[in-house]
Amino acid sequence: MAKRRIVIVGAAGRDFHNFNCMYRGNENYEVIAFTATQIPDIHGRHYPVELAGKLYPEGIPIVDESELATLINDQNVDECVFAYSDVPYQHVMQMAARVNALGADFRLLNHQNTMIKSTKPVIAITAVRTGCGKSQTTRHIAALLREAGHKVASIRHPMPYGDLVKQAVQRFATLEDLEAHKCTIEEMEEYEPHIVAGSIVFAGVDYEAILREAEKEADIILWDGGNNDTPFYKPDMHIVIVDPLRAGDELTHYPGFDNLIMADLVVIGKTSTAAPENVDALRATIKELNPGATIVEDLSPVTVEDPDSIKGKRVLVVEDGPTTTHGGVQTGAGTVAAQNAGAHIVDPRQFLQGSLVGTFDRYPDIGNLLPAMGYGDDQVADLAATIEKAVESGEVDAVVIGTPIDLCRVIEIPTTAVRVTYGFEEKEPSVLGGILAAALKTATSVG
Repeated sequence: MAKRRIVIVGAAGRDFHNFNCMYRGNENYEVIAFTATQIPDIHGRHYPVELAGKLYPEGIPIVDESELATLINDQNVDECVFAYSDVPYQHVMQMAARVNALGADFRLLNHQNTMIKSTKPVIAITAVRTGCGKSQTTRHIAALLREAGHKVASIRHPMPYGDLVKQAVQRFATLEDLEAHKCTIEEMEEYEPHIVAGSIVFAGVDYEAILREAEKEADIILWDGGNNDTPFYKPDMHIVIVDPLRAGDELTHYPGFDNLIMADLVVIGKTSTAAPENVDALRATIKELNPGATIVEDLSPVTVEDPDSIKGKRVLVVEDGPTTTHGGVQTGAGTVAAQNAGAHIVDPRQFLQGSLVGTFDRYPDIGNLLPAMGYGDDQVADLAATIEKAVESGEVDAVVIGTPIDLCRVIEIPTTAVRVTYGFEEKEPSVLGGILAAALKTATSVG
């Protein structure tokens, strides 16, 4: 039987994981290429032979998604496997239609087939959209587990934007590790808060090898998901975050709906700032679609470093990049803090430099905020130049930093800079800790 010729349609993360789980070493298939989208400048590379295995002595090319039709036609592709997240289901089916019209099959892999089994209990934290609050939820759960005497390792969804061989298995225990691994702003936004809170973080490309390293140091594994992707590990407890500021999106974005119906526990985040009717609507949706799931409300309190310094001032608000671009969030922690302080939020569009101009062209619905784009040195420089131009204009009194990291550690901000962060606070205290204890007792007895 001839090998089926495959293209994996991805965005540097889930696509590599699907390959590792399903196609590496599988002589029934030949993966012709990966395609790349969502993340700037990640095409034009190769998935290296060191990771691809002996069937691919030259590695596997990574090309821009715009070349997919050419690949199918010129390379006699039999099947395209869709492998990225946080896109409307309409996008997925339109992609399927294009692929089918070109004569190839379109496939979504079974989630269970790409979930690796751990020797330790696994708690997975995922979401229905980017920016729902996975990070603060994961940190809160890690703290509860440490307080209960457990050794915890957080394994973060992949962001392999650099040297894939060097990034195969990464361990982050100190802020110096972020520099050693040449992390982008996007990576630091996810890893740094965990490190500061006292957790060890693992990430990379080869998630079975990553898991085996983490199991050496921890008795519980936390899967800290990215976007609204499904877990890479088989969870003993699956916690899913929903966002009342985007009520309805849990039904419309792949694979967030999948997460919702697989969840053991659903956290409704941001309830202190959301309209009560949106919270009620989400609760009703959860009960209809997944009546067996437990529901916990998170107030998501906003902590402001120095609220008086922005009260009534003209401020430039910098928010998390992915959350405000393909995540579609127009009200992040920085925006909430500025509004609460009665500050005037300055539109950043007149100050944009370099690649940020293209970012706003691609995502025209970004609100009056500046996404902290930082996938590489050039983008970081553009971000710094944009902030500097805004300050030099005389129209900005202070910069509100709503990103998860201390942005001042990465770039110089030539004016007052105030950090704002989301926290985790249960509406009904101590409920989550009891649920976790019961789930872990069950997982341990079964294991």
